[in-house]
Amino acid sequence: MGAWQPLPDGLPSEVRHFVEQLRQLKDGTGLSLAALGARTAYSKSSWQRYLNAVQPPPRQAVAALCRVAGLAGADAERHVVRWELAVEAWPRPTPANPAGAYEDDPTVPWWDRSEEPAPPPGPRLVGRLLLYAVLILFALLATAVGGAVAFG
Repeated sequence: MGAWQPLPDGLPSEVRHFVEQLRQLKDGTGLSLAALGARTAYSKSSWQRYLNAVQPPPRQAVAALCRVAGLAGADAERHVVRWELAVEAWPRPTPANPAGAYEDDPTVPWWDRSEEPAPPPGPRLVGRLLLYAVLILFALLATAVGGAVAFG
């Protein structure tokens, strides 16, 4: 595999250790980043960010890499524990350091995130829905009566 770029200075030791372990795991697969992306739900550019410590990977990305590398059980669990430690220590973006900013929650992929609960419908919406229901009921009743008169 190609040489990795150096990890950023000042990276917490938990993060540095975790990313180095992920790099070794990825290198052990013999896959390129593009091929790794094709075998997991994460793109080549996502893997570049994760493996260069730009952004913490989601837990599921770590599990996917373990699966592709043929790890299971206690071996895979060790990587998840390292992930938990790294995510806790991962530098958070600040207004003074927006370059390290990442928007996504590193623990949950976008397809598993729960959306904010919808606000309860306002009284105008409830009134409109009730009016539409009454109109539909009236139309159905008129159709039934008209059909009964026409065929009766």
